Amino acid sequence: QVQLVESGGGLVQAGGSLRLSCAASGSIISINAMGWYRQAPGKQRELVAAVTSGGNTNYADSVKGRFTISRDNAKNTVYLQMNSLKPEDTAVYYCNAQGISGWGVYKSEAWGQGTQVTVSS
Repeated sequence: QVQLVESGGGLVQAGGSLRLSCAASGSIISINAMGWYRQAPGKQRELVAAVTSGGNTNYADSVKGRFTISRDNAKNTVYLQMNSLKPEDTAVYYCNAQGISGWGVYKSEAWGQGTQVTVSS
């Protein structure tokens, strides 16, 4: 069974920084892509950033130049460094993993439980 456990959320003032971490556990051989989504109250969940096992990255326009996604394939962990945070970045941030291969099993997608990020003005 694959589990994604997030950490690093919290309350920060506008202009500040936070670093989110997400570790995947279970009998995992490889994960194709890992990323972060966010959902603000009353809004749909949206992609923030994603990174493939080969290091290709994709960012939402709203976070380009401020957020950096990275991953450690050996640890099945993905990070999101968030700088110059704005109040509109306030949301629950969810870790996502796609294309998870294990010993004799395959899981197309998994989600973390979410971590709250609140940016005060």
